[in-house]
Amino acid sequence: MPRLALYALAVCVLTVVAAVVSFVQGSWLGVVWVLLAGVSSNMAWYYLRRDRASARTAHQNR
Repeated sequence: MPRLALYALAVCVLTVVAAVVSFVQGSWLGVVWVLLAGVSSNMAWYYLRRDRASARTAHQNR
């Protein structure tokens, strides 16, 4: 798994935890954390798919 995908996944997990804590405390700031979790999740998928596509292209060019 590429390093950037792992970082994005770690950020996603941390933002989900922050959202849960915010909602438990009664703060609407959790909505922002949920949005950030969505962005970081999409980034993780993007980097993972980009790595798979580049590996597939490198394999086909042999």
